[in-house]
Amino acid sequence: MKASDLFVNCLEEEGIEYIFGIPGEENADFMISFEEVDTNIQFILCRHEQGAAFAAEVYGRLTGTPAGCLGTLGPGVTNLLTGVANANMDRAPILVLTGQGSSERLHKESHQIMDAIAMCKPVTKWAQMVYHPDNIPEIVRKAVRLARSEKPGACMIDFPEDIAKMETAVKPIEVRRFRRPVADEKIMYRAWEAIKNAKNPIILAGNGCVRKRASEQLRQFVEKTGIGVINTFMGKGSVDMDSEQCSFTIGLGAKDFPAIAIEKSDLVLTLGYDMVEYHPKLWNPGGKKQVVHCDFIPSEIDENYRIDVEVVGDLAHTIWMFNEQLSKHGADNLDYDHSHTRWCREEMIKDFELYKDDETVGIIKPQKALWDARQVLGPNDLLLSDVGAHKMWISRYYQCNEPNTCLVPNGFCSMGFALPGAMGAHFVDPNRRILSICGDAGFLMNVQEMETIKRYNCDNVTVMVWEDMAYGLIAWKQWGHFGKHTKLDFTNPDFLKLAESFGWNGFRCENSADLQATLEESYTTPGPSLVTIPIDYAENKKLTERMGSIDIPM
Repeated sequence: MKASDLFVNCLEEEGIEYIFGIPGEENADFMISFEEVDTNIQFILCRHEQGAAFAAEVYGRLTGTPAGCLGTLGPGVTNLLTGVANANMDRAPILVLTGQGSSERLHKESHQIMDAIAMCKPVTKWAQMVYHPDNIPEIVRKAVRLARSEKPGACMIDFPEDIAKMETAVKPIEVRRFRRPVADEKIMYRAWEAIKNAKNPIILAGNGCVRKRASEQLRQFVEKTGIGVINTFMGKGSVDMDSEQCSFTIGLGAKDFPAIAIEKSDLVLTLGYDMVEYHPKLWNPGGKKQVVHCDFIPSEIDENYRIDVEVVGDLAHTIWMFNEQLSKHGADNLDYDHSHTRWCREEMIKDFELYKDDETVGIIKPQKALWDARQVLGPNDLLLSDVGAHKMWISRYYQCNEPNTCLVPNGFCSMGFALPGAMGAHFVDPNRRILSICGDAGFLMNVQEMETIKRYNCDNVTVMVWEDMAYGLIAWKQWGHFGKHTKLDFTNPDFLKLAESFGWNGFRCENSADLQATLEESYTTPGPSLVTIPIDYAENKKLTERMGSIDIPM
C-alpha cells in the first residue's frame, strides 16, 4: 500500500479517534488517505494550527488517550508550537503530525524548509522524521506509547511528502499495553512509618492525582485517615470539594490559607506533585519540611525540595498499598491533629460565600461570577480556564467534585487555550455543559475557532469573557511589585455583534443578580453561546492586600 495509507492504518490500530488541524500541500497524500482508507478517525478542520493543538490537548487531558494535531511544513509547524508546548508541560498526551518537503531538498535552502524536528524537540517528549516508509509502524507505535506514558506529553512525527507517496508492504504493529512498575516494598514501609508517626500531616495533591485510579485510592485513604488535602491548580477534584478532608487549592499567594496549613504541618505527603506547577520555594523555603514524595517517576531536583522518602511507581498502586496498611492495622492508632487543615477549609469556605448574594449593578466581582458558574455547572460538567487574572480567581475560588472537571493550563501557561479547548472537550462528551472562561485579551487570540465550534454544532459550549479592556494579570503583578503598572489597556470589538457574525448566541450581563440566570439561558438556548461581563478587577488589589494581612492561628 501507499505509505500514507499505512500511516492512517497505524493510527487506527492505536485507537486514535480525532485529528484536529489544517492540511497543506505537503501532507496532501495523508489527507487523501483519510478519504480512501477505511478508518474511524475523524479529521476536524480548524482555523488555526494553535487552536488545533489546544483542542487536542484538552481531549488528551480528559481521556488519557492522545488526539492528533496536524499542520503542514514551515509556518504550519511554527503555528502548532505554542499549543504543543502547552500540552507537553500540562502533561497531556498528544500526537503532533506535520507534513514536510521532499527528502531530496531537506539538506539545503529551499522554499518553506526548516528543521522542524530541531524546533519541536524542546517542547516534546520525542520528535522523529519518517525516513523510510517501512519505519512508519515503529515510529507511530513508539510515539503513542511515549505520549501516553507518565508523565504524558507530546510526541511529534514529521512526514516528508515524497516518503508519503512510496509503496510499502509492512503492516501496523499490534498495540501492547503494559502495567506501570510499582514501588519497592522496603521504601513503601519507610514511607508508611513516616506517615504513621506524623502529628500534623497534610497531603499536597498534584496533577498526577487526577488520574481516575489515583483519585479513587486517594479518596479512600483520606476518608480513613482524616488527613487534609490541598491540591495544585491542575490537581482540582482529586478529592471531592464537599469532603471534610478537602482544604482546596494552593498556588495563588505565599500567605494564603493553604500555604499556612502547610506551614503548620510536620509532614507533607506529596502525591503526583509536579513542580512545573508550583515551585517548592513558595511552600517549603530552605527545604526544611519533612517530605514524603510519591509519583510515577523520580522527582525533579530542587534545593527547596529535599525529600526524606521518595516512592517511585504507579501512583494509584502506591496509595492502594497505604490503604492496605490501614486495612491491616486500622486507623485507630493514628494520633493526628487536623486543626490546621480544618481551619484552612473553614476560612476558604467563608471566602467562597462572601459575595454569593451580591447585587452590584454595572460591574461583577470575580467571586460572584465563579459562585454562579459553580451553581450552573453540575458535578460532572467542565470548566476551562484561559490564562490571565481570571485564572488566579478560578484556581482559588472554583472547586470541584470530580477530577478533570476544571482544566487550568499551569505548566507552560499559554493564553488562547480555553476557546479551542472547549472544542476538544465537546468531542469527548457532547452532552455535558462546557464553560470556558477567558479574559478579553486571551479570548481574541484564538477567536477564529468560534467558526469551527459553530460548524461542528458544539451546542454544549458557553464562553464567558471577563472584560476589563487591559492585560489584567500583568497589571496586577506589576502593581504588586512596583506599586504601579505600565500602559496595558486596549479596546474591544462589540462582542454581541461578534457573536452574531459567527452564528453564536450573544449575551451581555452587567448586573450581578442576573448572572446565574444568564448563564443558565446560554445553555438552554440552542447553539454555542458567548457571555460577556464587565469584571471588577479592583478586587485584585484587595485580595493581595488581604492575603498580606491574614491572621495566622497559634
